[in-house]
Amino acid sequence: MVKISSYQEAEQQFCWLLTLDGLSQRVKQQPSLSKDFEEFVSLALIEAYTVNPNTEQANCFLQRLLYRINRLKFFWYDALESYNNEHSNYIKNLCDRIESVWQTWEYTQIDLNIIKQLNVQKALQERANLDLNPPLSVAKRYLREDMDLEGYRVLLAIASLDGLVEASRLSRILGGASNEIQATLIRVLLEEYGNGRLAKKHSTFFAQMMGELGLKTEPEAYFDLVPWEVLASINHNFLLTERKRNFLRYNGGLTYFEIAGPAIYTDYMQAAQRLGLSDGAMGYWELHIREDERHGQWMLTDVALPLADKYPDDAWELVLGYDQEKLLGDRAAAAVMVLIQNAKSFQI
Repeated sequence: MVKISSYQEAEQQFCWLLTLDGLSQRVKQQPSLSKDFEEFVSLALIEAYTVNPNTEQANCFLQRLLYRINRLKFFWYDALESYNNEHSNYIKNLCDRIESVWQTWEYTQIDLNIIKQLNVQKALQERANLDLNPPLSVAKRYLREDMDLEGYRVLLAIASLDGLVEASRLSRILGGASNEIQATLIRVLLEEYGNGRLAKKHSTFFAQMMGELGLKTEPEAYFDLVPWEVLASINHNFLLTERKRNFLRYNGGLTYFEIAGPAIYTDYMQAAQRLGLSDGAMGYWELHIREDERHGQWMLTDVALPLADKYPDDAWELVLGYDQEKLLGDRAAAAVMVLIQNAKSFQI
């Protein structure tokens, strides 16, 4: 094999590894197949989570790897052979290797000692009150008053990575015993999925927005445009939904996501209105503003607070999940803003 010399080539090699039949056994019998790739993973873990000038490239490499692994957990109506290594031990070990270092670093970004001492019900309510109507920041003002059409198209292209498969991760936590909490989560999912009607599914409205602006509507069409910070937010949610021990953290994060949504989508809708776009080019935002106001209240009063009562010793994890989702979202939003403001410098 030709020796690889960059993160980009290492990612390409990983994509090739995913196509091998019996990947785990093949790599075990022929370590040379993955040797160079694994050396780049080791290098990236050092560069991404220490002070290093190559942090950006390393983070991008690692989060793209995790995303490629995580997407195997959904069915994309593509070639069945794409899922041959879905349960590969090699893939699982690689995922665990990256996530363990990444999550250890993420924990250093939040003071757990403070969170563990909070009155959880009070902390969640106070956070919800603030995030439901946040102050008009410089970034929010830019989106509402200055973002141009090129920037709006870039926004949609990046958001499409999640918007075109919306709420899929939520489906991973719904199995199990029935109770009021589960019933509320199912109601949220059903509304996101248009109650089983494709024309009403939220992702259909997102695809319509993209089509109105001449953007490709195939999932992952703009994968290479997506900043690693956005991928990290997506991968973080995969990590939480795939491990039931993280049930409280995920629902804390989903509470933030649903509560904060209307304020964020209002920025986007006001930008579209200012640009004179059609109803079809902004309909997704209007739908979300209306429905997420309800979803946010459901998540707080019918999911998060009841879970805090049910698991008093672990309830702080709800706040941790809430705060991490906000932190990851803010980080992603800042990265997307840079691309929006420089939209004229590239074509999509």
